[in-house]
Amino acid sequence: MDQGNSKVVFSNWKYQHYFSLIEIKGKNVYVTCTLCPGKKTLSTSASSNSNLMKQHNQHIVSSSEGDGATLLKQATLDFSGQQQVTKAELNTLIARYVVENMLPLSTVESESFRAILAKIPIRGGGRGVAPCRNTFAKFIDSEYEKINIELKKSFEEIEYISTTADIWTAHNKIYMGVTAHWINPNNMEREKAALACRQFKGHHTHDAIAVELDNIHSTYGITHKITATVTDNGSNFVKAFKRYQPLEESDSEDDEDEVTFTDINDALHRCASHTLNLISCTDVDKWLLSKPATKAVYRSATAKCTALWNKTSRSTLATETVDELVSKKLLVPCTTRWNSFYDALARICEISKVDLNTISSKLGLTAITEREHQFLKEYCTVMKPLTVALDILQGEDNCFHGTLLPTMETLMLKTEAIKTRFADVLGNEEAILAAVTLPKFKLRWLRSQELKDKAKGSLLAECRKIVLKEPQTPPLQQKTRWQTILNLQHKNFNSLCGFSLIKKISLRYNAATPSSAPVERLFSLGKLVFSPRGTDCQTKDSKKLLLLRYNHWFSR
Repeated sequence: MDQGNSKVVFSNWKYQHYFSLIEIKGKNVYVTCTLCPGKKTLSTSASSNSNLMKQHNQHIVSSSEGDGATLLKQATLDFSGQQQVTKAELNTLIARYVVENMLPLSTVESESFRAILAKIPIRGGGRGVAPCRNTFAKFIDSEYEKINIELKKSFEEIEYISTTADIWTAHNKIYMGVTAHWINPNNMEREKAALACRQFKGHHTHDAIAVELDNIHSTYGITHKITATVTDNGSNFVKAFKRYQPLEESDSEDDEDEVTFTDINDALHRCASHTLNLISCTDVDKWLLSKPATKAVYRSATAKCTALWNKTSRSTLATETVDELVSKKLLVPCTTRWNSFYDALARICEISKVDLNTISSKLGLTAITEREHQFLKEYCTVMKPLTVALDILQGEDNCFHGTLLPTMETLMLKTEAIKTRFADVLGNEEAILAAVTLPKFKLRWLRSQELKDKAKGSLLAECRKIVLKEPQTPPLQQKTRWQTILNLQHKNFNSLCGFSLIKKISLRYNAATPSSAPVERLFSLGKLVFSPRGTDCQTKDSKKLLLLRYNHWFSR
């Protein structure tokens, strides 16, 4: 074996990293151990290291016996210190587990849960012990108070806030939910928080809604900071805002007895997602049924789909039949989830007509014809842009009020129904200002130069209003300020934030969301609490858990 091959063999030894190569002579390799005291030279065959390990062990033993050296032992790493937690940290971990999974407070009294905690070492000695239910309830109360204090403190530093509100019925009880939304002026990121999910007793009339909503806003001291409240198209909410408008501030102390009402659009934003859903369901449905060419095929196709949905949702055998044939689960439309009808039809369109007929035959249903199958495919093709727009407007973290008009403009190129449903929104100056001050849109979404010039004019007018309202500045600074207004140009996000006036306008008009989807998500979490499953079903603890969960209090 040559010297080159010997080096290769040595480098492939399992324990070669413990030895330092001295030299290679012929078929022998000479090394020293990097772990042992002294510089004892060991040799072995280049093709095998078994003899080397035997020599090494003998050397360790002889050294320990002859020289009185202490036999070296491998150090044991102790990780116990890292695994220990304090009692306060353990209580927080317990709370996070209960809140994130929306479990009843009685979880802490579970024997199996306590057995798990008993395996956790506590710093200072002892093992983890779950607090009793009453103690844990007091801990949740204190944390709930902390989050309210933190929210109120945060709202004091925010100039513009929007809210979403809705009413939800569960188990013969009515609940009002309210969420708040604002833009962090430091990083221009959207932030949110749940303000309330409280039982609404009595009839939810417009006056009762107005009083309850005002109470929630007043609790957090944000009544005068609300730029808009987004709701669905319910007549009771609309009437509540018509009858109870926010008062405009007056500079004169002599006008205390005079009441001035603002336009409803200054206080109420109707949920754009809800309006789009009305188009996709109500308007499209009416149009298809009004045309003789589509009425019959639309009714027959949807009737057969409905029969298929009912069969598979009520029979496990039917579900297994579908799984065996197409390995896909059929989606069933849900009235409370937007786009669900489209999603259900799109799933059926993914299945070939041959497989659909096989499924129908095995389930004893009437098969879908070629014409009906083609109609469903065309329906999904036409409706897809609308459903995409719905998904965009339901976004929560990156969907601003300024997203609304660019989305509608794009959608109008593909459907005319938008102009009817969104007639009041398309020319809304607040919505235009929200869009043009949003860096990702600016003026790009406007299709004509005339509209762009008009939007620029509105933006300049809004900037002038802000300048006139601000305290007087020295002439030189004031001149520079006006020069900034006259030279406003959109370049990129960083330069946009450099314009304090434009940034202030964006913070105000983009605080609102185009959809009430956030409060709908709050109610989705509420299903885990306000149900027979939750032992704390009708207690205040449930609502506290819900708000702590939505606001991610324990996972920060």
